[in-house]
Amino acid sequence: MAEHGENVPAYRTIRVAGPEGPVEAVADAAAWQARAAYPDILSAGGPLFGVVREREAGGWELIVPFSGSAPQDARDSMGAQFRMLAQRCERDGDTDARQECLRAAERTEWETDDEMTVLGTRYRVARAECFLRSGPEGPEPPRPTDPDPMEPGEAYRAPDPSAGFVFDPVIATGMSAGILKVELLSLVPKSGTVPGAMRDDALAAALTHPGGVLLPAAFMTAEKIHGHWRPNSVANHTTPQSARDSLAMALRVKIPWKRGLGPRERAPYSAAADRFDAERGDELTVAGGHFRVVRVERLVRIGPEGPEGPRPSDLDPQPPVMVQHQQDVERGLIPADGGPDGEDDPVELDPSTRRLAALVGEEEARRERLRAGRRSPEPDGDAT
Repeated sequence: MAEHGENVPAYRTIRVAGPEGPVEAVADAAAWQARAAYPDILSAGGPLFGVVREREAGGWELIVPFSGSAPQDARDSMGAQFRMLAQRCERDGDTDARQECLRAAERTEWETDDEMTVLGTRYRVARAECFLRSGPEGPEPPRPTDPDPMEPGEAYRAPDPSAGFVFDPVIATGMSAGILKVELLSLVPKSGTVPGAMRDDALAAALTHPGGVLLPAAFMTAEKIHGHWRPNSVANHTTPQSARDSLAMALRVKIPWKRGLGPRERAPYSAAADRFDAERGDELTVAGGHFRVVRVERLVRIGPEGPEGPRPSDLDPQPPVMVQHQQDVERGLIPADGGPDGEDDPVELDPSTRRLAALVGEEEARRERLRAGRRSPEPDGDAT
């Protein structure tokens, strides 16, 4: 039966309002301009997973960012949340509550539950779909209105703009965000473009979770290969600089390691990373490779019971940690009794791993020198 007027559930509404201030007005204008320059909406890779908690005041709150590329990543994080909650209960002297939290944490180590109730509060693994805008010149880079406060190499210190995000589809958005939400909610993979199970799950989600909420934008990097742009990182960077730092690290460490480059062959990549740090641009060409920082929109579908959880067709290759441990024991990879056999023996790294460790060590030393330089006081200009 069709729903009209006041009978429409809150999770199916999209409220649009004018910008609250000049900053919001500029951001809404930039979003509208992006529609013309980058008219196509494409998938930005697979979904990401985080952990949400039901609020006493209603709705759900994000407590673990959408950074996991598989549901098990978020389940592990949910277990860690329960252990931290157990520590708080211990400090408060609540032994029974502590035990309940620890039992819940241990359960996440053996079972694949995507929703659990602990101390009367529901926790859930939630799913976010990732999209990017694209046009004749390729995927959309960061916008001038996207917050980008940190220096090169320091982006990991920036606060996550989605921390504590409340999933409330009734909260009004700007005109451009409201239209984008409608567009993203209507997207379903075309037949033949993805495995049938994935398309079936997407069609089912459009019915079970017809509403949606847009998270703050995220960022990733992409590389142009044979004329086509391909993501080469996960869309879990919270600022443009975080994505730049990831690419700079790849140029200084990952690419030289994977390709077995010597000091002279590494030089062009290191120089390109230095330029990238100095210019803080969004594109980079080095040794025939063309890279770009890309802006990503993230949508969480909402239904009558809250944010959507993992779908049956989502890739979930790793079992819970204790199940994986048990499997390793059965394969003879580790001692069955967890005894001391080999525990105290030094770990012998293979040549490839030693080379990677050396490159990582060089990069850490370089960043520490930069930090030390920033901490050093400016010389007194009046000194003689």
